[in-house]
Amino acid sequence: MHGAAAAGTALAFPAIVPARVLGVNAPSNMIHVAQIGCGRIGLTMDVPGFLRAKGAKVVGACDLDARRLGYMRAFIAKKQGEKSADAIFGARDFHDVISRADVDAVSISTPDHWHAQIAIEAAFAGKHVYMQKPASLTIVEGRLFANAIAETGRTFLLGSQQRSWAQFQKACAFVREGRLGKIKSIEVGLPGDPGGGSTKEMPVPECLDYDFWLGSTPKVFYTEERVHSQNADLRKAINSRPGWLRCEQFGAGMITGWGSHHLDIVHWGMGWEKIGPKYVEGKGVFHTGGLWDVHGDYDITLSYPDGTPVRVWNKFPNGVRFIGEKGWIFVSRGAAKVSASDPVAAGKPLKALDASDPSLIAGKPSVVLYPNAMTSPGHHHQNLVDSIRANVPSEVPAETAHRSCSACLLSWIGMKLGRKLEWDWRKERFVNDAEANAMLARTERAPYGARRAYERLSKKADV
Repeated sequence: MHGAAAAGTALAFPAIVPARVLGVNAPSNMIHVAQIGCGRIGLTMDVPGFLRAKGAKVVGACDLDARRLGYMRAFIAKKQGEKSADAIFGARDFHDVISRADVDAVSISTPDHWHAQIAIEAAFAGKHVYMQKPASLTIVEGRLFANAIAETGRTFLLGSQQRSWAQFQKACAFVREGRLGKIKSIEVGLPGDPGGGSTKEMPVPECLDYDFWLGSTPKVFYTEERVHSQNADLRKAINSRPGWLRCEQFGAGMITGWGSHHLDIVHWGMGWEKIGPKYVEGKGVFHTGGLWDVHGDYDITLSYPDGTPVRVWNKFPNGVRFIGEKGWIFVSRGAAKVSASDPVAAGKPLKALDASDPSLIAGKPSVVLYPNAMTSPGHHHQNLVDSIRANVPSEVPAETAHRSCSACLLSWIGMKLGRKLEWDWRKERFVNDAEANAMLARTERAPYGARRAYERLSKKADV
């Protein structure tokens, strides 16, 4: 595998890097990254992130839509100064990526229902993994993927980029420092999704391998608003928000889409990164009558083992508010947008960092949340490269990613069932509730699926 043979002076890491990171015959000092998923997030966020990462080179791209794949190869080649798109290898099947000896790491920016399986197979193929959130489609998938990363010793980073933003780092450090005293409650504001979507059956585009795209989910007829835009203007098509985000077959809606970001911040600020809630109770409105069937309005309360309630409500401002004995600290993205289709708050723009008393957020925190200093603060993708080179955990390792995603999926189950549920976070099972436990996994359509991949590749496949 390619690795960072000259790890250190440019990136301020030790000159000796473990052989398992570098590979025995590493021919270059670059981490070679291949992009899997050439849609909106891959094009506007993840590929640009690795293109500007020191010590990384994007060498290939993979997508089941040939048009998007071609566009991405040309985009990468141009940005890296290659003579032609042929310098960037292309693949339709991700297996053709993870089997390559010249790929050190993969960046997974596919629809949610593919995240866990690709991460599992990539890790067992010896690849380091950057993956977009949410970490999984189900809690069982999440456990399998986290186990796979642990068993293989690969470096993993979740695309929970708020951890690399200064205001989120400060807010969580101030809370851990005790500036608010005992935390009494936490409020999380997230957007919702609209209903709608055309249910008209359409012919499958020649450029798309639709059966593979459906993966482990049920076989259903093709319609454009179930997948992604096929606009003749390819740049416009790729940058539009895809319909699959609003279909429960492929995800859980905004509760995982944005919930993975904000509940991760809750866990970070409270030191809950390896646990989970004890109770969940909520309600939600699920759209009917059209193609899109994820939730709209919702109101959920997660109660953690120490008794702290976390209320997740779409009527709160988009962000996280920690409320303690001495006041509150609120943190958000402010006016920043990661992608053009990010939702924005109505009315007065939110402050990125705010408090009931300015002194609560003044000065520099005494608590260091992430001890492995980044070479480029604020640059999330750089953290994967730095972590591989130094052989240290990333800002958002696999177990952390799984736990934040689990809180989101528990919220979704709570919305679905509409009653108070007790969760055993150690066993990852509901207490005395067979109906709820049946929702921890989904049936996988052969030959696809995270469980099939894990059972085929792991020596501990009795999970």
